[in-house]
Amino acid sequence: MKLTLVALFLPLFPLSAAQNLMLARLRAPAARAALLLAWPQLGVALLHALQPQIPAFVVTWALLSAAFYALRLLTVRDLGLWAGFLASSALALTWVLVARGADITELHLFVFWFSLPAALQALLTGPLARRLGAAYAGLFTGVVERQPRMAVALTAVVLSAVATPPFPGFFALLHLLRGLAGAAALGVLGVWLIWGWAATRILQGFVAGNGREIATPDLAQSSMLMYTAALAVFAAAGLLFTGGGL
Repeated sequence: MKLTLVALFLPLFPLSAAQNLMLARLRAPAARAALLLAWPQLGVALLHALQPQIPAFVVTWALLSAAFYALRLLTVRDLGLWAGFLASSALALTWVLVARGADITELHLFVFWFSLPAALQALLTGPLARRLGAAYAGLFTGVVERQPRMAVALTAVVLSAVATPPFPGFFALLHLLRGLAGAAALGVLGVWLIWGWAATRILQGFVAGNGREIATPDLAQSSMLMYTAALAVFAAAGLLFTGGGL
């Protein structure tokens, strides 16, 4: 029971459905972002408080969960759902560190490295929906031509979410891979590869193509600066706390 309770918050399929169901029902982007940030941190706190026994099969379960949600990303066009599925895929990998005996600080940081970019994606669904009608890839292509600031912010947030350097997720996955061998390491690399493929598809649905006229103005310069500053601080914090993967 202890393991099941923790697995609700550090999502393992099918228990991960609880988080994704809540995300689907929340309409406010800020509420979605708050849930994505708080949910895994509660999981780490519960793990520390309950100290459940971790069976050997949990690592396999975690890798299969991560792979399942990575594949789901390839079929999802809604940016809010995409952020939730990516978070479910990435946060499942926390169990690899748990099985390795990582301390509480390392676990809190690991889930933060992956939940913050997902939360920023959730926040971006608000301005995207106001400008395009819905934060749905393929509804309006060529956003870079009509709204370049929005396109840059979206691209940067998505790249940070799929563990592209110099963002912290990249170094966190390198650290994770150092403790793995054989099939487990190949599994993590495969999941990471699918994230990159899914990111390319979602960005193509928004950024690439011939731009159509959009009646609403581009993302405000102040909002663009906010996202840029948040990602710059995020990358710097990752280098500080991960030592650049060393």
